[in-house]
Amino acid sequence: MLSTIADYTRLTKDMGKSLTQVATQPDVSRDTDYFLSHIGNVKTIDDFLKDYRLYSYAMKAYGLGDMAYAKAFMRKVLTEGIADNKTFANKLTDTRYRQFAAAFNFAALGDKATQTAAATTGTATQYVTQTMEEKAGDQNEGLRLALYFTRKASTITNSYQILADKAMTQVVQTALGLPSTISSADIDAQAKMITSKINLTDFQDPAKVTKFVQRFAAMWDATQAQSDASTNPALVLIGGAAPSIGMDTNVLTTLQNIKFNR
Repeated sequence: MLSTIADYTRLTKDMGKSLTQVATQPDVSRDTDYFLSHIGNVKTIDDFLKDYRLYSYAMKAYGLGDMAYAKAFMRKVLTEGIADNKTFANKLTDTRYRQFAAAFNFAALGDKATQTAAATTGTATQYVTQTMEEKAGDQNEGLRLALYFTRKASTITNSYQILADKAMTQVVQTALGLPSTISSADIDAQAKMITSKINLTDFQDPAKVTKFVQRFAAMWDATQAQSDASTNPALVLIGGAAPSIGMDTNVLTTLQNIKFNR
């Protein structure tokens, strides 16, 4: 049963409706209301970092929630901005920092940085999207990864951006049928392998992104099914059953229909 594909299709078929359902949940609505009603009062980077509720909301919105503790690091990101390639954010491989600095562009806009659409409604939309992905992950980690990759795919311009992001790396490795142990290989070798198997410009085409994510979802479900079966006590008791388990026929059929174009 391809639950990841089914759930992915259901959520993305009407993304607006899916996001609205999350946005209207009490906790999300409450946090968003606070952010939108207070972010405009922030005039400096210090103001921003001192209001942890605002700051942590913004960090989560851009997928940086686990870095909220690193205020000195984020201060440098915001102070230098994104005006040229030499700034701190632009030197980082992870593009999320550049996106954050662009949304809260204190370096260029000063006390007007929190008045822009990117800093207000844009950030709120990002927050709701992140929350939807997290909630999806509570039920199915594969679904969270699929939604995340779909959202980020168009920002990919080189293999190193994929390798700098654990979630995107997992999606690509799974879709290509590569073992996770390959991550221990030389980084340049990994990058070369990815570009040999994927035309990264395809990720600018939503239809090709969808096909790639569907392939990932099918591979993910197949892998999970094998894992569950191999550890099922009932199957282990049936002499030799677990080790010989292969992909479900429906999974193989789905993979054949989702042709991956290099």
